[in-house]
Amino acid sequence: MSDTVEMIKQQISENDILLYMKGNPNQPMCGFSSQAVQHVMSCGQRFAYVDILQNPDIRSELPKYANWPTFPQLWIKGELVGGCDIITELAGSGELKTMIDAAAPEDAAE
Repeated sequence: MSDTVEMIKQQISENDILLYMKGNPNQPMCGFSSQAVQHVMSCGQRFAYVDILQNPDIRSELPKYANWPTFPQLWIKGELVGGCDIITELAGSGELKTMIDAAAPEDAAE
């Protein structure tokens, strides 16, 4: 199981903006993932995602690693931002775009 935790750590460290979700951005498989991905996409920056339905080990290990029981989970610059409610709240206040813009690599806005 430690391999899975290592993989999670690697994904989080290699991707400045990372969304763990059910499904993918074009086809979210639950309402919360759908809402979260819409908020992240509306910020206009590229981001990575992991479909936890395709990765059952990550699905079981990430909540323990993150100390956050539910999905989706948004990670920015190695820090857990939170799940759907927090993402929605940050999007509503404009903070999400600020956070995502700050985390996006300089060359991403091609």
